[in-house]
Amino acid sequence: MAEDEPLLRMEAVDLLEDAGFTVLEAANTEQALHHLAQTETITLLYTDIEMPGPIDGIDLAREVAARWPHVSIVVCSGRVSPGDGELPRQARFVSKPVSLALIRRAVEKALHPG
Repeated sequence: MAEDEPLLRMEAVDLLEDAGFTVLEAANTEQALHHLAQTETITLLYTDIEMPGPIDGIDLAREVAARWPHVSIVVCSGRVSPGDGELPRQARFVSKPVSLALIRRAVEKALHPG
């Protein structure tokens, strides 16, 4: 879970934990990449586009898709909408504000795209 807004991160973490997921939190893209490099069992990246760090959430999604192709990706933003082809093929985009139900649906679709 890569989200720089602490309150939004807490809400999403609670939702995902209630759904049975183990969640690693990252306040910036550098922390997210560190978690991914250190933890082989990560199956999903949920990230905001506008993230502090050396890269933004779109570039984070691209790097994750290239380095960890088995990881599903959900990208969200309340101010920026990615253009065609900006996100990796397997990434899903969700526009903020998002309800917890919408987060849950996006995560389920990302993990089970069929």
